[in-house]
Amino acid sequence: MDKPDPVYSAIPVGAFFERHGAALKMERLDHSSIGMEREIREPTLNRPGLALSGFFTYFAEKRIQVFGAAELSYLGSLNVVEAQGRCRSLCGRPIPCIVIARGFEPPAYLLGEAAAAGIAVFISQMVTMNFLNAATIALSHEFAPSKSEYGSMVDILGVGTLIRGSSGIGKSECVLGLLERGHSLVSDDITRYRAIEGSELLGTSPDLTRHHMEVRGLGVINVMSIFGVGSVRLEKRLDLVVTLRDWAEMEDVDRTGLDQSYFEILGVRVPHVTIPVRTGRDLARLVEVAALDQKLKGMGHHSAQEFNERLLALMQQKGSST
Repeated sequence: MDKPDPVYSAIPVGAFFERHGAALKMERLDHSSIGMEREIREPTLNRPGLALSGFFTYFAEKRIQVFGAAELSYLGSLNVVEAQGRCRSLCGRPIPCIVIARGFEPPAYLLGEAAAAGIAVFISQMVTMNFLNAATIALSHEFAPSKSEYGSMVDILGVGTLIRGSSGIGKSECVLGLLERGHSLVSDDITRYRAIEGSELLGTSPDLTRHHMEVRGLGVINVMSIFGVGSVRLEKRLDLVVTLRDWAEMEDVDRTGLDQSYFEILGVRVPHVTIPVRTGRDLARLVEVAALDQKLKGMGHHSAQEFNERLLALMQQKGSST
C-alpha cells in the first residue's frame, strides 16, 4: 500500500482505558460511562499544579491530568471552599480525564466537580512517575503514524523480517518452512507498522487475521493450534525486509553482498535484500540465513566486507612480493 493508514489525532478516554487500563493499574471509582467519550488529543500527560493555583496560561488542556502527592497536598492546604473552587476551574476546561496516582483517595469535592463537568476520574496504584512514564509510552504507540504493507512478517531468532513478493511467488511456503524451524509468525499477507519516535518500526497483524495464515490449496490455518503457542508473536520490531523475485525477472543478481540496499516505511530505512526464486531453492533456509547475517551485522560483523578486506590485503601482499 502506497499511502499511510489514517493518523488519528485524538483517542477516546474509554478506548484508552480499555486498551491500557489493566497495564497502568487504573480503575474507575463509580464504574459509570461518564466522560468516556471525551478525547485525549496529545500523546503526553500533565500535572496540573499551576492550574490548581489559578495560573492557566499555557495550560495543557488536551492532555490527561495526573494528580500525585504534590497536587493533593496542595489542595489539602486550602480550605474546602477554596479547594473546591480551584477544582471547579480546572474541570471547567475541556480536559480529557483525571488520574489519581499512588492509589490515593481523591477528595469528595474533586469527584463532585468532575462528575458535574462530565469528566471521568480514575485511580492508579502506580507511583506517579512510573505511571507518567508508562502512560506516555502507551500514548506514543497510540498516536504513532502507521502504514500497512503487503507481506508476511516472521520473528527469526530475534530478527523481525518482512517477506514480500508478488502473488504466487512462494511467500506462504517460505513462512511455513520457517515456522517448522521454530520461528514465530507475526502477521500473514498484510502487516501493519507503527513508527515509534521516527526511529523504529513495530509490526503487528490486523485483529481479524492474527495467528492465522492463508495457504493456497489448504485454505486458512490456525498457526498457534498447529505449531504451538511459541509459533506466534503479537508484535515485533522490523529489522530486515526480504523481497522474493522470480529469477527470470532479475537482470543482475548480487554475488558479493557489499552493497547494502534499504526499504523505506514511514520515513524509516530498513536493510533490504532481494532473493531470486526458482525451482529447487530452499527459500526458508535462504531467508533464515539472510536474517542471521543481518543479526551479525548488527553485532559489528559484516561478512562480505571482511572477506573483501582479506582479499584486498592478499592482493596487495602478492603485488608487493613480485
